[in-house]
Amino acid sequence: MSAALNEPAGLSAETVAELHSIAARYPEPRSGLLPMLHLVQSVSGRITPEGIEACAEILDISAAEVSGVATFYTMYKRKPVGDYLVGVCTNTLCAVMGGDLIFERLKDHLDVGNDETTEDGKVTLEHIECNAACDYAPVVMVNWEFMDNMTPSSSVQLVDDLREGKEVTSTRGPRICTWREAERVLAGFPDGRVDEGPGAGHASLVGLELARGNSWTAPTADEARRDAKTRDSGTAESKAGAAAQADTSRAETETKQEEGNKSD
Repeated sequence: MSAALNEPAGLSAETVAELHSIAARYPEPRSGLLPMLHLVQSVSGRITPEGIEACAEILDISAAEVSGVATFYTMYKRKPVGDYLVGVCTNTLCAVMGGDLIFERLKDHLDVGNDETTEDGKVTLEHIECNAACDYAPVVMVNWEFMDNMTPSSSVQLVDDLREGKEVTSTRGPRICTWREAERVLAGFPDGRVDEGPGAGHASLVGLELARGNSWTAPTADEARRDAKTRDSGTAESKAGAAAQADTSRAETETKQEEGNKSD
């Protein structure tokens, strides 16, 4: 790993120092590549060639390896992103619950297409295949924070509030910050708001409530191992019994064939 804190074009000495500090968190420095790329986005608004080169130099890997990671994950952007990245889930459940209608309404209202940014630079709109929040479908995300049970009307109000600079609070999380501020948090630099807002809602906790009400508990590690051994043993016995039955059936068939041949 390079020891010198060089200052590549487009990145300040402070940013390069922070990239080094991220790499130093891990026994294997290259494990820090994902948060390093988030840091690049927090200062550049996207993954830049300069950011790729800086990460490659610090981690002593090729720029092609860094670029391969940056182009694989959809959270890394190659085009500038607005202050608020608004993602509309259009996967099956959200779509049938209204996600497709929300996305079409926002495209018309903002006059942008997928992965495009409004002229004022405030909102970038994209469709997302799954927000992993089906219990609150249809779901919209703003800078990775959940906005649950949305409608076309509430989604329009949401983006209007964001563009006007009004304070917006996520359904299960903190107040919405800018995309670059959120990227810095993902890089591992906390903003002090981790406990702001609820972490989960009722729909997500129904299973837990049912388990507690019925005194259901998960097995201990030892119990799980014993259960697994019992299942494996039973499976082995079933396979052995099936094999023996097959052998017997085969033998009976062969005997009948031999008897038939003798009678002929």
